[in-house]
Amino acid sequence: MKAEVAARAAELLGRCKAAALGTLHDGAPAVSMVPYAIVHEPLTLVVLVSTLAAHTRDLLADPRVGLMIMEPEGATAGTHALARVSIQGEARPLPPGSPRYDVARAAYVARFPDMAMLFDLGDFALVAIEPVAVRAVTGFAQAQSLSPGTLAAAAIGPRSV
Repeated sequence: MKAEVAARAAELLGRCKAAALGTLHDGAPAVSMVPYAIVHEPLTLVVLVSTLAAHTRDLLADPRVGLMIMEPEGATAGTHALARVSIQGEARPLPPGSPRYDVARAAYVARFPDMAMLFDLGDFALVAIEPVAVRAVTGFAQAQSLSPGTLAAAAIGPRSV
């Protein structure tokens, strides 16, 4: 059962391209939308954020963030049965020249080639969000907690030797 839930959650992460990002803004919850890319080893969601945005200042001040990725309304199920994945994570800036920067940038540009020019602007920065806890809902009253490792294994899929 857990493997099926993890596979559905991983499929949703791969298919959807935007997440709701929850940060703490002056001690109160704030939510914004962020496009994201995926780096698989270790499983990380990568966002490209403007240093002018409030959510960027928020996650730099407190790296604890929440992400929700949800299938679109009307996709396959009624509103209450929409599949979704909630991730509690730690946000870490990836400055150019850092060991993971090139891989993260390549993943982001591969997913959003029309946004590659943002890297040339001085006010955009890559941030890696590393999952700490995962909750997947695959339908009405079908929720299950997953470890980040279980989600990562499902996202990577079977490996050939």
